[in-house]
Amino acid sequence: MPQVNDAPSPGTSAGTLPSISMPDRLETVFGAMDFFDGLPLPDAVAHGYDALDLLRGIEVFLNCVPGASMVAMRRGLRAIGIDSRTIGCLSPRCSSEPLILTANTETTYGMTCLALDQDGPTVIEAPGNSLCFVNDLWQRHVTDMGIAGPDKGEGGRYLFLPPGHDGDVPEGYFVVRPATFSSWVLLRALNGTEGLLQARIYPLSEAADPPEQRFLNFAESDFNTIHANDFTFFEEIDTLVQGEPPEALDPERAGQLAAIGIVPGTPFRPDERMRSILDTAARIASGIVRTLCFKPRDPGFYVYPGSSWKNPWPSHNHEFLSAEGARLLDARAVYHYFAAGTSPAMAAAAVGAGSQYAYTAEDSTGALLDGGRSYTLTLPGGIPAKNFWSVTAYDPQTRSLLRTDDPYPSVNSLSDAVRAEDGGETVIHFGPTAPQGREANWVRTVPGKGWFVVLRLYGPLESWFDQSWRPGEIEPA
Repeated sequence: MPQVNDAPSPGTSAGTLPSISMPDRLETVFGAMDFFDGLPLPDAVAHGYDALDLLRGIEVFLNCVPGASMVAMRRGLRAIGIDSRTIGCLSPRCSSEPLILTANTETTYGMTCLALDQDGPTVIEAPGNSLCFVNDLWQRHVTDMGIAGPDKGEGGRYLFLPPGHDGDVPEGYFVVRPATFSSWVLLRALNGTEGLLQARIYPLSEAADPPEQRFLNFAESDFNTIHANDFTFFEEIDTLVQGEPPEALDPERAGQLAAIGIVPGTPFRPDERMRSILDTAARIASGIVRTLCFKPRDPGFYVYPGSSWKNPWPSHNHEFLSAEGARLLDARAVYHYFAAGTSPAMAAAAVGAGSQYAYTAEDSTGALLDGGRSYTLTLPGGIPAKNFWSVTAYDPQTRSLLRTDDPYPSVNSLSDAVRAEDGGETVIHFGPTAPQGREANWVRTVPGKGWFVVLRLYGPLESWFDQSWRPGEIEPA
């Protein structure tokens, strides 16, 4: 016979039913939702789906910023003639004309986007003495090249194979298999333009007689590479989803996208109701990620206790993983909202190699930086940068270089004109007018506009990591 449980019944407490039941009316930020004995009435159905679609749209925005950013980058580069066989150059350095997320004004950049679906297996000859990396179209790290890559800065040939490639693989290459057909290639040549011009990109099918490399200098071109903050953000993501293998995306984000109608092989045609909701979702999410970026509540973002300086990689991990292996979703959204490209050498640099960053949009009182006011920033002597350091101002709307009469809103150690004080510290001035005699140490700001600043250390030294050296706060003058 089956065994019968003779244990006493615990009963149902007076508080249990209310805790598992639904009241007849539920007041929410989306409006009142009415129920009949737990069954949703028509207004509850409408409000419920509006709320769900809005929340899904917000989550898609926050989780898919990396992909939209890459689509916008590729679109912008193509708009000025940079295709998969052309290397775009910022030579000798980037001005404030291009809208590019937190580009710097010191490094000679090169960039392009691969098209493995059109060109097939593709070779990149990385220049020596460089810091280069490749991200796929979801802005995930694919490989480093140069100093942080397997060629160790000696220069090397890298072979990029399309997803699903099962053909022969020739010897003599560092072989790379991105998850997407299109990938963003960033080349940073420490020898300047001369070094960058050593780079080559060509299909493997032309390796026996590579064509002459095409370069296009866009350092002073006015064009946009930044993703949208309205409904068209979702169209950018749909462009990515339709053009890349479905398996390139994890099931979780693929499910979020499917919930709002973005599915591989299916036209994205939301009705007017859904378009309106997604437009609202994008605008709310943009406000949320700006809050996360400039006023983070996670203490891991702050470089020092009681300081406004923030670290874009709070876990020092380029995949935004915590020590326990959890994805730090807010950190991922923040980083990719104001910067393009990620690699291990950027997130967790070794002493004397790679680069380190800190940013802030606040002065020492916690007030937001105001382009109509004057400020100073003191960098104590012994700035811990083996290669060079820079302090650069950005526009918080575009997250690009601040546009003023000076196309290079930066003070950096590559300039012979930058002066240290008698005590060894370097004082940097910000404001709409230059302090007399300190023009080389001054960054112009714009009255009526906010701004934020990024401190970069290339080849960071031990005193940065052990925090025996730290920058001052930005002080109102």
